[in-house]
Amino acid sequence: MNIQELAAQLGATLNDGVDGDVEITGIGTIEGAGPGDVTFLANDRYTNRLATSQATAVFVVPTFDGACAPIALRVDNPYLAFSRAIDLFYAAPAVPAGVHPTAVLGENVELGDGVAIGAYVVIGDGVKIGDGTVIHPHVVVYPGCTIGPECILHSHASVREHVRIGGGVILQNGAVVGGDGFGFAPRGDGSYEKMTQAGTVDLADEVEVQANACVDRATVGTTTVGRGTRIDNLVQVGHGCHVGEDSLICSGTGLAGSTVIGDRAVLAGQVGIAGHCRIGDDVIMAAMSGASKDVDVPGIYGGAPCVPIKQWRQIIVRWGQLPQMAKNLKVLGQRVTKLEADT
Repeated sequence: MNIQELAAQLGATLNDGVDGDVEITGIGTIEGAGPGDVTFLANDRYTNRLATSQATAVFVVPTFDGACAPIALRVDNPYLAFSRAIDLFYAAPAVPAGVHPTAVLGENVELGDGVAIGAYVVIGDGVKIGDGTVIHPHVVVYPGCTIGPECILHSHASVREHVRIGGGVILQNGAVVGGDGFGFAPRGDGSYEKMTQAGTVDLADEVEVQANACVDRATVGTTTVGRGTRIDNLVQVGHGCHVGEDSLICSGTGLAGSTVIGDRAVLAGQVGIAGHCRIGDDVIMAAMSGASKDVDVPGIYGGAPCVPIKQWRQIIVRWGQLPQMAKNLKVLGQRVTKLEADT
């Protein structure tokens, strides 16, 4: 499409005098884009790269006034505009509605209009699947589950018995929703007895669970994930956890059982939360940080156990200075000892 059409579809504005018929044919990064591509600038650290970028156009904030080889498309949220531009130039392979002949459906399965079920899918008894949902090959859905409309379940995702999934949910490859929680009762002889995990999982609308992440069923009751929350690859959500709306839980993070996460929280990579802790609304935890007690005040935290990020940065600076500080302290101690001996 031409650049004027692109700007109109994404709510961007062009500088006066720009030829609106300039053709845009694709998308790319600042470094990787070529002629005909549109890119974006969402971080000032990369401004200098625009001077040599081969892109034809770039999404920037309205106040941008830096050196820029590509044509500026001014928009309030360049990253969001770029995200939506991807949808204009890339379409995922279409999946036709219908049930593949190798799929196995149990008794009393209810399929909405336009449902697509791929090869070697197994659907248990009494499952209900909403309109327009796509289930790719080798997915397994256990009995008694409810899956809402317009969901996408990618290959090798597993949904255990009686799990409830809202509308617009995406399960990436290998995601497991409703697997048994890590529940074991100690016996008197030091061994452990497995506790039956009799609860379930409830994923609200527009949740995404990415590749090889696990959301465990509750021992009793329900593990819940709120609307719009995104769970990254290799995340563990333990049994009985309650995650709020529009939160981001990034790769490698682990939530021990009965953790509560508020709305709009961000847990960066490899964050660890101890069981029964509460992380409040609008809390951001830096990568590899951990919480062993509640964190209720909105803000950015780092370290393990976590503290406000400014304090954590001060600690990190001092951490590197500890060897020299120890040497200095030893010398001071020797001087004090000598002074005391001389007096």
